[in-house]
This record gives sequence, C-alpha cells and structure tokens, in this order.
Amino acid sequence: MEQKTKIDAQNGKQEIHITRTFDLPVELLFKAYVEPEIVEQWMGTKVLKLECRKHGGYQFETTDPRGNKHGFNGVIHEFTPDQHITRTFEMENTPFGVQLEYLQFEKLSDDTSKLTMHVIYPSVEVRDQILAMPFAQGINMAHNRLQQIVNQLK
Repeated sequence: MEQKTKIDAQNGKQEIHITRTFDLPVELLFKAYVEPEIVEQWMGTKVLKLECRKHGGYQFETTDPRGNKHGFNGVIHEFTPDQHITRTFEMENTPFGVQLEYLQFEKLSDDTSKLTMHVIYPSVEVRDQILAMPFAQGINMAHNRLQQIVNQLK
C-alpha cells in the first residue's frame, strides 16, 4: 500500500521534511490539530492540555499495549489559524531531547489542502534513531486516521 505521507530525510542533516495532501478543506485539516476531541481520535492519545495560542502549550499521554503510560509535550511558539504552528515536541523519559516543528497548512482548493512539516532534531544521530523506528509507518497510519475521522465532519 502506498504511503501518502512523504518523508524527505537527507543524509547527514538533523532535519526531515514531511508532506501530505489531504482531501479536506484547510480549515478542517487545521481543526484536526487544535481540537482536543479530534486530536485524541486520530492520534490515539489522551489530551491533558492543549492551549492553541502563541506561548501556549500541550501535553498528551498515550498508553502502550502493556499498559505503560508515555507522555509527550511541547510549547507553541507561533500560532496563526489555518496557516501555521511552530512548536517544540518532547517525548518524556527518552534520550531524544526536544525537537522543533514547523507546521504549514496550505489551501490547494476548496476541498484539498497540504500539510508540510519541517522537523529539526538536536543532532543527526537523534534524527537517525527516530527514523530507524517505525516512524514512517506510524505517521502514515496517523494521517490516514486523521483523513478518515475528519471526513466525517465535512
């Protein structure tokens, strides 16, 4: 099955670029990132905090199949509705450190939009460790769920 979310990771760089075109208006795609009820559905996580504004923050918690809880959080540095979010992302209790994420939401037509993510990691080694995990498969699955769940809101 083709992966619709594309990941560009150039050797020797501590960043990746992620792109995905959705069959959703840009307003609904953006809503999927800022409405706690929708985030919980497509990410499969519990939203403990989601302050969608400049200097806001978020805190999510997920439970693995063995019942272990894992947290992740960040600070929102820039927030322009339906256009972009700049935020940090940290997986708690891991050696990965904090990453910086630039999310761009682009209207392609009344019914389609594009998400572009530019993610910068603390080092090339950390980026490579993340990519060695089932990262591409996971983000594709999450974006497929996002498309499916938000389609119901149209």
